[in-house]
Amino acid sequence: MNKKNRVIRAIEGKHVDKVPMCFSLHFPPGNEYGKSAVDAHLKFFKETDTDIIKIMNENLVPADFKVRTPDDWKQISKISIKDPFVIRQMDLVDRILDQYQGSAFSVGTIHGIVASVLHVIEKYYGYNNGRELISEHLSQNQSSIIDAFKYVTELMTKLAEKYIDKGLDGIYYAALGESHYFTADEYKSIIEPLDKTILTAVKEKDGYNIFHICKDNIDLGWFKTYEELIDVVNWGVYESGISLAEGKKKFPNTTIMGGLKSRGGILENGTSEEIKKKIESIISEFGERQFILGADCTLSTDIEYSRIKKAVDYVSI
Repeated sequence: MNKKNRVIRAIEGKHVDKVPMCFSLHFPPGNEYGKSAVDAHLKFFKETDTDIIKIMNENLVPADFKVRTPDDWKQISKISIKDPFVIRQMDLVDRILDQYQGSAFSVGTIHGIVASVLHVIEKYYGYNNGRELISEHLSQNQSSIIDAFKYVTELMTKLAEKYIDKGLDGIYYAALGESHYFTADEYKSIIEPLDKTILTAVKEKDGYNIFHICKDNIDLGWFKTYEELIDVVNWGVYESGISLAEGKKKFPNTTIMGGLKSRGGILENGTSEEIKKKIESIISEFGERQFILGADCTLSTDIEYSRIKKAVDYVSI
């Protein structure tokens, strides 16, 4: 059973020879695109030997203008799918797929609607202030910022479709799910339909959707209606306090990914024996069906790849 087959069987709820694994991290600055980015990805894939290879996306929606008022969001229409940030990302995908020699299941990172809109202003406001500004503008003038959300959705949909056309098996959709920045009604009426636009486009091209709900203070119930469009769901078990078992109750028909702490946990600081025992405990408690072992989010940039490889080697049924 090769890696890709193993992942697909896990998604389909079939027996696998061992639980598949997926880990990723942000590479050091200077590895966003070009040869250095390709080399960084290939080195990680080779030395960790995971079942899923995730192509990172540091080629963000550009922040070429300042947003101070709700009407300033109209400037986002200046951004195009033909802009350098998309060209660089597509070149990265092409070159990695051309040089990768393994059999892994492959996904490309799509930053969700909220994250992509945030990238436009984050360098000016920072993460928390940027999120608060989006919420404030949403309450002041819904039409302008909703139009911005819709425009970014068009861009991200085209990017996701390009991933599948290039030969990737699916996307890794990174959604920001903190419930303190939106009301449940705002998320359901504004963000959910746009998230689903992208996820639907991938399914229509026979691609797979790995859905990551990032950050803390999340309400998994907000995403229950996504289940028919997602193949794998992952969230911050340690950040949110929502266990794998609790998440499975919300998504009974979806493969669950996670189990390990992404920062400061056993994988990063534990002994070989501690890593092994933790993995054995996770699989014993959750089970091996419809499960992919992973972490809450991206691992620390400076983690030793040999630690990840040990985790991969320890997985067995």
